Amino acid sequence: MNTSGRFGLAGAIVAASAAVGVLAAPSLPAEMATHWNAAGQPDDTLPKAAALAVLPAVSIGLLALFAALPRIDPRRENVASFRAAYDWFVVLLVGFLSVIQVGIVAYNLGYRFPFVSLVLLGAAGLLYYAGVLVGRAEQNWFVGIRTPWTLESEEVWERTHEVGAPLFKLCAASTLLAAVFTDWALLLTVAPVLLTVVITVGYSYRLSQRLEAE
Repeated sequence: MNTSGRFGLAGAIVAASAAVGVLAAPSLPAEMATHWNAAGQPDDTLPKAAALAVLPAVSIGLLALFAALPRIDPRRENVASFRAAYDWFVVLLVGFLSVIQVGIVAYNLGYRFPFVSLVLLGAAGLLYYAGVLVGRAEQNWFVGIRTPWTLESEEVWERTHEVGAPLFKLCAASTLLAAVFTDWALLLTVAPVLLTVVITVGYSYRLSQRLEAE
């Protein structure tokens, strides 16, 4: 499957999730639950039209953005080397948003399930594949661990991404735990991601300094 096919698949997923909302609309309440607290209780609502439109609209916007980025990247030839992984990340991202869209519809139709766990399971999948993408990304301006030092040196880029890829996968594992132990969800999701950012930024800086000193 080429890039057009992968983006076509992503578009079809968005269209299908939007269609679910349209078909269910007559049975949905005028005010729909759209946000849940850490305890899994709905704590915010939106009017039906907005609740059904917002995630498909965001997905369409993201598809347009991700389609444009490789074309405007000054190092677009590097993006071509990992384009399949990039495209599949886009498919997974809009798939995640579409699952949330369908989950919102199902919940508001009266089906009860741990909504927070649904979100966390999807987020874990995204984080794991982010690790895959980071492991394959060549030096570019939009995808990967972009610090002043990774963008300046190809060696710093490669070695930082070798460190970062497994860290993102560990974040995914931690997020899976959060889906089970929801009382600890905030700590298990946010802390590993922040730690990954600190480690990779600090590592790229220290490595750059060491290489310059050699």
